[in-house]
Amino acid sequence: MKNEPQNPMEMLDRVSGFHQYCLEEPVHLCYVSRNLCRMLGASEEELLRETEDGYLRYLHPGDRGAFEAFLRKLTEKEQTETIQYRLVTKDGRTVFVSDTMISYCHNGRMLADSVLADITELKNENQNLRFLNETIPCGFVKYTCEKIPRITYLNDQMKQILRFPEPDETGYDHLETYAQNIFTVIPMEERGRFVRYLERVLEQGVPLAGDIALLRCDGTKAHVFGWVPVCVNEQGETEFQSAVMDITKRYQEKAEQESGRYLKALSDVYDKIFEFDLGNYTVKCLYGHNSPSFQWLENIPMQMEAATENWITSTAAEEDRERLRAFFRDFCLKQLPGEPPPQIVYRALSSDGSYKTYTGLFLKLDGLVSLYCCRCSPDEREADALRRENDSLKNMQALAMQFSEGVVAFEVEDDTVKPLYTSENVCSFFGYTQEEWTALTRHRSTIREFIAKSGIAYAEVKKLFATGEAEFSYFDIAQNAYRRIRAICSRKYNGSGRCHVMLHNKDAKEPEASGPRVRIRTFGYFDVFVGEKPIAFRNEKSKELFALLVDRRGGFVSSEEAISFLWEEEPANSLTMARYRKVALRLKNILEEYGVADIVESVNGKRWLVPERVSCDLYDYLSGREESSQLFKGTYLTNYSWGESTLAELSGDYLYGAGE
Repeated sequence: MKNEPQNPMEMLDRVSGFHQYCLEEPVHLCYVSRNLCRMLGASEEELLRETEDGYLRYLHPGDRGAFEAFLRKLTEKEQTETIQYRLVTKDGRTVFVSDTMISYCHNGRMLADSVLADITELKNENQNLRFLNETIPCGFVKYTCEKIPRITYLNDQMKQILRFPEPDETGYDHLETYAQNIFTVIPMEERGRFVRYLERVLEQGVPLAGDIALLRCDGTKAHVFGWVPVCVNEQGETEFQSAVMDITKRYQEKAEQESGRYLKALSDVYDKIFEFDLGNYTVKCLYGHNSPSFQWLENIPMQMEAATENWITSTAAEEDRERLRAFFRDFCLKQLPGEPPPQIVYRALSSDGSYKTYTGLFLKLDGLVSLYCCRCSPDEREADALRRENDSLKNMQALAMQFSEGVVAFEVEDDTVKPLYTSENVCSFFGYTQEEWTALTRHRSTIREFIAKSGIAYAEVKKLFATGEAEFSYFDIAQNAYRRIRAICSRKYNGSGRCHVMLHNKDAKEPEASGPRVRIRTFGYFDVFVGEKPIAFRNEKSKELFALLVDRRGGFVSSEEAISFLWEEEPANSLTMARYRKVALRLKNILEEYGVADIVESVNGKRWLVPERVSCDLYDYLSGREESSQLFKGTYLTNYSWGESTLAELSGDYLYGAGE
């Protein structure tokens, strides 16, 4: 057959692969482009045969059945269809193509015009990714370098790590929602660190590796270890690419081991230990000291309010119940880290059926989880003999809230010591790595051998064990200065047995003797002072956010409320929410810089100022004290228009008082 295309077909000769099929029996090619011939290494005569389909012989054997079914479908009606398949050229190469055919009726015959696109390179890339997916459990994600990065690609393994569900019957696709903002998969507490990592990658142009928590679609957290390089994609745009491994199981096992060792150390001091989780609003018994009434429900989460009320009603002495209810209610509402642990003394039924005196306190583990620990107070006849031990224990309890500064447990016998548990930051104080410390827990060492790397004098250690308290000097490399560590034992060492030691940086968090260090001025222009030094806010919005917290007088301020004040003309959306988070982070950073970060608390995106930790002219004026009655002169938060509502309230009281 002579290959005589019409003029439009001549134009398509330059297409990578254009041909025309006659769909009448026998199905065959009636036109091929020169490019298709070059692609296959075949001549026109070999392809253009009226009695058979010369093109079919170049299809991969595994794809011929699907291609023939594709052609049969095109004969049914005029339509456009696309198929992907493999071609095997004359020299043995395999070429992946995407074939789009348009079928139509011309002069009583069914014809189909076909345009091929060579997708070999794309298929090979996908095959490589598929190989990685199948051989290495590695999640892969690409995202833009914008201020709010958008996710542009997730492989199947990453979707499994994040537990993306399939689109539901309504067509809602979680992936489309998450793809608009990568911060939706980063927990709030990790976002600041994640942003700093990305900034370093962009500035330095080198990949960074590390571990981070991710927020799954079902609300749980995954922990991953991965790498973040910055690359240039096919469109010439800069983008981040992250390859991550799921280490959730290993992280949880390590956390459980750490918690187990810490719990073991606490169980040597306390009779009962309960975990209060404000995130899930549950409570569970972790340790019941072999008490039958608690053993059966150990490690079973229960609804916090109901379980606490049931415990108070059934065990606490009637005269102490209201105090206990107020104690637990205040803990749930305030959660004040950095203060001495909230403590209470009460009478309750013991396992032998008699009422005994108990001491209870909360130890904060993280932002949402605390341990409630209680122990039975000794009988009066033992009080004199154990008073000094209890004083030491109280000192230890007062420092327990500062767990990040160090806790360590030893088993001491004769002149040997076996470390049982430590927080990671204590290892370096004694001169060991975490791995070296783990090895030490398997055998006993002499006290002299144990402290050899620390520079602590043997006589000082013996004094610590003998008296229950001691102080040590050490050089803090991070601060480039010598600092003092105070160590307090839970009990005195009398020749054998366990002692528990809390380490406390003396010059790190000594309480101020003269009351709150932070002074706030709201009457007139708003300013904040630490001592006599004003805080130099580098961002006006972070200063305004702090003023809003002051104006709320210790009440919660949600993200949406703050946005409505800081950006009055803009609605709360993903853009303003991201802007607000940055403002809140800057406020946190400036307060940390001045050493007063504890005056602002936050939970679940809500923030509040702790009034007890500041001195404020507004609070003094509203207290009603005579000496503060002249503080207000008719102006309030002059910097901010939204302060006018409080100003009206103050002015009304002021004028009413003046009239009297």
